[in-house]
Amino acid sequence: MKKQKPTIKKESFNFLKDLSKNNNRDWFNKHKDRYQAEHEKILAFAEDLLERMRAHDEIENASAKKVLHRIYKDVRFAKDKSPYKTHWSGSFKRATKQRRGGYHFHIEPGNTYIAGGFFGPEVSDLKRIREDIVRNHKQWRKLLENKKSKEFFGPLRGEKLLTTPKGFDKDHPAIDLLRHKSFYLKHNFTDKEVLSEDFVETLNRAFKNLRPFFDYMSDVLTTDLNGESI
Repeated sequence: MKKQKPTIKKESFNFLKDLSKNNNRDWFNKHKDRYQAEHEKILAFAEDLLERMRAHDEIENASAKKVLHRIYKDVRFAKDKSPYKTHWSGSFKRATKQRRGGYHFHIEPGNTYIAGGFFGPEVSDLKRIREDIVRNHKQWRKLLENKKSKEFFGPLRGEKLLTTPKGFDKDHPAIDLLRHKSFYLKHNFTDKEVLSEDFVETLNRAFKNLRPFFDYMSDVLTTDLNGESI
């Protein structure tokens, strides 16, 4: 018998909508069975996506349970003290030091998206990325103008400095890239797309299309100017 593809169901969206209106422990505890049923469906979806991604990349996370984020919020330093997230989300980290970059998915009524890239590079990695932009900015432009990637993801995203990073030329032709503090690509989906039967395969193809970007950045972050491993 052919294995059925896990899908995102309306029931999962309905639970999130109800939770957003009743974001408190009393309501959640009364509907714990409902949460657990929807959580199991999302786990199955994440497991299927993980299995598909392993066909074209090496993923560090061993199981969907480690990929999927907890619904419970850390409110210690948050202004919003509501105890639960009103979305399903998860992250995949590429395996080994030679493969850099991470994949992320966020499923929420009216606000579903995927993203992939380098969300907060450490200081040394950020310096290496900027130094490579200085030397190879034309190659960066070519990479980011890749038709297949750009039509789907659009421009490079990420928090930027308002001024020129210290030690770099404010008149450099790629100063817009040099100001980046994070480097990632993102795509939003409609609710209709999320609820379609092919959504898991759509995500898998989209993540696969990030590979040219990931492979280039991995090379930048793991080799020196002579191509030797660092």
